[in-house]
Amino acid sequence: MGDWCDWADPSQRRKGGPMAVTVPNISLLLERDPFIQPCEEEIRRRYGIYQDYLAKMGEEGGLEQFSMGYKVFGPQVESGGTIRWLEWAPAASGLNLMGDFNQWSRPGLQFRKLEFGRWELVIPPGGDGQPVISHGDRVKILVNGEERISPWASYVVQPPKDRQEFEGVSFSHQFWNPPPAQCYLRKHPSPPKPASPRVYECHVGISSAEEKVNTYKDFTANVLPRIANLGYNTIQLMAVMEHAYYACFGYQVTSFFAPSSRYGTPEDLKALVDEAHRLGLTVLLDLVHSHASKNVVDGLNRWDGSDAGYFHAGERGHHPQWDSRLFNYSSWETLRFLLSNLRLWIEEFGFDGFRFDGVTSMLYLNRGLGQGFSGDYKEYFGANTDNQAVVYMMLANDLVHRLLPDTGLTIAEDVSGMPTLCRPIEEGGMGFDYRLAMAVPDMWIKYVKEIKDEDWSMGNIVHTLTNRRWMEKCIAYAESHDQCLVGDKTLAFWMMDKEMYYSMSSHSPMNAVVDRGVSLHKMIRLVVHGMGGEGYLNFMGNEFGHPEWLDFPRTGNGESYHHARRQWFLVDDQDLVYKFMNEFDKAMNLLEEKHGWLATEMEFATERYHEDDKTIAFERAGLVFCFNFHPSKSYSSYKVGLDKPGEYRIVLDSDWPEFGGHSRRDRSTNCHTYKEGHTSKRCHMLTYMPCRTAVVFERVGSSNYMEDLVLEEQDCVANIVHKEYIPTPTSATAITKQFKMMKVAKKAENSFLDEIPAHFL
Repeated sequence: MGDWCDWADPSQRRKGGPMAVTVPNISLLLERDPFIQPCEEEIRRRYGIYQDYLAKMGEEGGLEQFSMGYKVFGPQVESGGTIRWLEWAPAASGLNLMGDFNQWSRPGLQFRKLEFGRWELVIPPGGDGQPVISHGDRVKILVNGEERISPWASYVVQPPKDRQEFEGVSFSHQFWNPPPAQCYLRKHPSPPKPASPRVYECHVGISSAEEKVNTYKDFTANVLPRIANLGYNTIQLMAVMEHAYYACFGYQVTSFFAPSSRYGTPEDLKALVDEAHRLGLTVLLDLVHSHASKNVVDGLNRWDGSDAGYFHAGERGHHPQWDSRLFNYSSWETLRFLLSNLRLWIEEFGFDGFRFDGVTSMLYLNRGLGQGFSGDYKEYFGANTDNQAVVYMMLANDLVHRLLPDTGLTIAEDVSGMPTLCRPIEEGGMGFDYRLAMAVPDMWIKYVKEIKDEDWSMGNIVHTLTNRRWMEKCIAYAESHDQCLVGDKTLAFWMMDKEMYYSMSSHSPMNAVVDRGVSLHKMIRLVVHGMGGEGYLNFMGNEFGHPEWLDFPRTGNGESYHHARRQWFLVDDQDLVYKFMNEFDKAMNLLEEKHGWLATEMEFATERYHEDDKTIAFERAGLVFCFNFHPSKSYSSYKVGLDKPGEYRIVLDSDWPEFGGHSRRDRSTNCHTYKEGHTSKRCHMLTYMPCRTAVVFERVGSSNYMEDLVLEEQDCVANIVHKEYIPTPTSATAITKQFKMMKVAKKAENSFLDEIPAHFL
């Protein structure tokens, strides 16, 4: 069973075995997904372990009290000026503190060894009653005589470049204890939890158009208003947790409790979050609890002189691909460290939730490497699953939603399709609100790089966008930061390439390359937004078709910041085409805000596609979405089947001139439904579908042609499903579609369809 704590009961024998474990709402899970029933014992077992940890934490006051570690460990300044400093270093033989306060004199102040691997130092106040260590003083801990930074450090700084020759490049702990007048006080409450998350993924450091590291203050003043104006309601802040290596994009964390000092101070970050709240934005932290940097002097690695500490010792504690350390989630003090970390970002900085990075690596003992997940449940509930990490994520989601019952939001970055990841803990799930739909951006990159437009498969696009577990919500996106890194390019740059340097004037007709790129850029985003999930994400700058790629300053590029910035001047220049893509992104978000399609379930078999015509049409939230991806064919009277008869008007058209289109559809002309049914729908309408355009219709009244509604005969739905796009019956990601298909097929039994110009998925 691995290296669980002595008191843990991983087999649940003390309760009479896993099947004796009570999971409050597991019946809902089993009824919704009967194929998961063979895994019931494993689901009950991990829930029982979660219960064991909660019970053990009850001995320390419960989960919420247990997660208060950041107010106990590290330096704590008491009201009389005394500094009480507590550390956990079980393998250490001695700890001493030195810094500016004692002119870096060794051995410094000596910690006293306590029980359970803890060390304590009490520093009385100075003669003036003030703490001996002043606000802003640099300090380091000598662990077995070697310089280290406290794992609980709340602010760390790197020596200025002009002093690195003498002081080195490693970070130091800067004692953060500002006087009350300098402490930022929160002014605005968090907005309600968004029902339709429209997430703007952003990085403070690269958010300036200048070739530099940007600041929290500049981001607050100049970038937050852009985001709010575009209609996003959530921001996801990357690379906030301190990381010594800037080019790691924030994913090699060295100080977990410290906001990155390269952008400013902790108070600056608090002000940023507060201003975002004033603008109505939910603020998520891109959280890295899947691994940690291997840095020793200014990281967690070998903190107490051993290979273990907060990590697994030996091979299990090292990630073979990321060259980083892996946490021991069964360790009591590791759990305290990580859960307290969540609480700090919520309580001290005002974050509303987290995007958990690297969840696939956490879920599996092989870190998900070299494994193609087929959907077989044995891949998710077998011996390869790291149940210690599973239980940690259950505890983490439990804590977040206890602390933020009305606003808390958690997102999992998982590519494996783990069932129950986004179901409530009470059902036996892990408690995440959303998972990222990671197959979607991979599909689009493949299409624009490798497949000719006329060979794009509408069926594969629809399948990829809709292939998700029922009632496990997804955040869909066409591209994120991953697709923009050096070695790859943004979608816009893949489609327009060098033409983005020379042919983006809005005062002359677009050439064929730019016209295609702008058209597909809008269409791809709208079909992902409308069909791809229950939330939507965009990476900073990609809404306007940011050119090129991302590359941080490093030795290999001459420490250049040229690609580590966002070229806002491109979209602000009204003489350039970028403004069109930006305006379409805004209109798309505002339309979703009005109608809330992300919060509306897509019923099975509502989506239609036609391979030869290269069209996709579907209904959601009372809107009708129509796409014509054909590179050259337009359709003057295209037949679209609908359930609800009426008069429909255009509310969004990618071909409108304000979006860089050709205005081929008359926006003042409405469409009326006709009484004949079509593709199992009750009626149909005819609409003009120019090539490479997308249009959204809204019902505004009754149709003039619906006096006698005639239903078109239907064939059994099961017989008109394209088998090549149906996952196997044991597929975890598509299980819902199987059962919905069965229900629809039963209703359609003994009916026949004379004409099928489009296909069901």
